[in-house]
Amino acid sequence: MEDHSPQSQLRIVAIPRLAAGGRWRVEAMRAYSEPCLLWFTKGQGRVTVAGVTRGYTAHNAIFIPPGVMHGFEVGPQVFGSAVFFGRDCTVALPATPQHLRIRETFAAQELNVTLDAIGRELASDSPAHDRAAQAHLGLLGVWLERQIAKAGPEARPDAARRLVARYTTLLEREFRSGQGVAEFAEQLGVTPTHLTRCCKQACGRPASALLHDRLIFEARRLLKETDLPVGIIAESLGFTSPAYFTRAFQHQVGKSPTAFRREA
Repeated sequence: MEDHSPQSQLRIVAIPRLAAGGRWRVEAMRAYSEPCLLWFTKGQGRVTVAGVTRGYTAHNAIFIPPGVMHGFEVGPQVFGSAVFFGRDCTVALPATPQHLRIRETFAAQELNVTLDAIGRELASDSPAHDRAAQAHLGLLGVWLERQIAKAGPEARPDAARRLVARYTTLLEREFRSGQGVAEFAEQLGVTPTHLTRCCKQACGRPASALLHDRLIFEARRLLKETDLPVGIIAESLGFTSPAYFTRAFQHQVGKSPTAFRREA
C-alpha cells in the first residue's frame, strides 16, 4: 500500500494536484494505507474501486477504505478534493467502499462547507486548530453516514464482482511476490480463465492487466521517489531479473526505467 510517509495525518489535496508529475499517479491501480474520500465537483470520468469500474460525474463522493485497490481517470476538466484521513484516524467511517451520487444541492453544499472548515483549520496557527479540524472531520463522518443511509442498501454484488473484489484484495497484499495470474487464481479456487472473464465483466480489463498495472505503478513510484537501483526495485517487485523488469516496464510505459527516472 502507498504509505504517504512522512505524511500520515489529516490533509486535503485538490484532485488535479494528485496527478502532478503524471496521470499514472491517479489512474494506475494502487491502495492507500489510510481512508480516503474523493469529492468530485466538476467533470466526469471512470473510477475503478476493488476491481469494479463505474462512471463518476460532478457531485459524486467516493469513499475508499485503507487497503482497497483503486484508480480513476482525471482529465483537464475534472476538479474536486481528496480527503486523506490519516492512518490513526478515530472518526467512525464506512468499512466498505461507497460511491454516493449526491443529487440534493444542500447536501453538496454541506460537504463543501465542512471541507472548507477543515482546510481552514489545517492552515491555521490558532490555538487548538488541530482539535477543531478533527471536530469538523467528525462532522464529515456523520455526513457520510447520513448520505449512505439516504441512498439505501446497494444491491448485493454478483458472484463475478465478489470474486474480483477478493482478487484485488489479494493482489494488493501479494503483488510483490512474483506470482502470476495462475497462482492468484489457484489461491482463489478458480481457473485463470474464469478470473479473467470476471475481471473483464467487472472493469473491462483482464486479470493480468490489473496485476501489471499495480506492479508498474509501484515501479514508477519507487523510481521517482527513491534512489534505489533499478535492479533492487526489480527484485523487490518479484521480477526474476532486471532485464525482464526493464522489458516489462518499457512495454507498458514506453521508455526504460532509467529514462523514466531522468524525466523532471
